[in-house]
Amino acid sequence: MLEQLFGSKTRVKLLKLFFEQSDAYYVRELVRKTNSHINSIRRELKNLLKIGIIKEKDCNRKKYYKINENFILYPELKILITKSRILLKDKLKEKLERLGQIRLLILTGFFVDLPSQTDILIVGKINRKKLKLIIEALEKETEKKINYTIMSSQEFRYRSDLTDHFLYNILENKKIVLINKTNILKNI
Repeated sequence: MLEQLFGSKTRVKLLKLFFEQSDAYYVRELVRKTNSHINSIRRELKNLLKIGIIKEKDCNRKKYYKINENFILYPELKILITKSRILLKDKLKEKLERLGQIRLLILTGFFVDLPSQTDILIVGKINRKKLKLIIEALEKETEKKINYTIMSSQEFRYRSDLTDHFLYNILENKKIVLINKTNILKNI
């Protein structure tokens, strides 16, 4: 069964989507959200239905698909999907730490499933060329556009003193703080 479960990139994309957002989706919506071909989506939906990990519901002549929370391996698979995302964050942190002197590293947007102007906020001095390569590799791996913002410590202090709207949205909303070596953000 595990061979059936993890046999293709499209299947993994669907599983991540179903486990991370337990909404019901119709086929064309899944095509858009996973950036996959419709035939691949249909094939993988058929496989996932056969296994029992998702269920199908008819509504107004449209078929919707949703994760089956009663599936026997649901808790284990949810943990596996969650751990894969944690590994992604840990690998990213490790790579970014080698780029220079980072005072603050915050993940938001894509990493916390929240609309945001940036996905990564970096405060400090880093090698921008190497960062660009890391971001490009991350975009390829996640198949998502990753927006990032780099600020010097002085710019960060200045913008936080002004209660800058951009910065305020990052700091007050859902986020993952990977590095915090600044005394401005004592409560993070």
